Amino acid sequence: MSDKIHLRLATPQDVPVILTFIQGLAEYERLSDQVVATEEKLQQTLFGHKAYAEVVIAEYDKKAAGFALFFHNYSTFLAKPGIYLEDLFVLPEYRGKGLGRVLLSYLAKLAVERDCGRLEWSVLDWNQPAIDFYQAQGATMLEDWRINRVTGASLQQLAAKYTVS
Repeated sequence: MSDKIHLRLATPQDVPVILTFIQGLAEYERLSDQVVATEEKLQQTLFGHKAYAEVVIAEYDKKAAGFALFFHNYSTFLAKPGIYLEDLFVLPEYRGKGLGRVLLSYLAKLAVERDCGRLEWSVLDWNQPAIDFYQAQGATMLEDWRINRVTGASLQQLAAKYTVS
């Protein structure tokens, strides 16, 4: 690892930079119109009473240059927790310096330390640079699996369909 790269767990003071990274990722993925995150929401969900995710900040020459946001999931087949990488992003001016590799390696080490059975994430099918990067790190693309999502009005409708007593 380069002496210029340093990783650290995010603190509540990092919320503005985390939001900047999220917005940068959304712009790169052509999804900026979907970002409704605010500093207040991030403060509550990342550092509030119940933290739903964790964040690692990658610094290059003591400047915040990228991040990884992740949380635990669970594999019933393995009967073990896993780590799900929701977002990995490095600012364009810091790409190619090894920060993505270091962040992914850190998460793999964390998964091993926490006795997790797997480290997983999704990648957009058009994002060939990311696909190539992940495969170069040893990742396997799960071609037979498709992500399903229910959100917004559809989530509300599904929630209202059945009541459990």
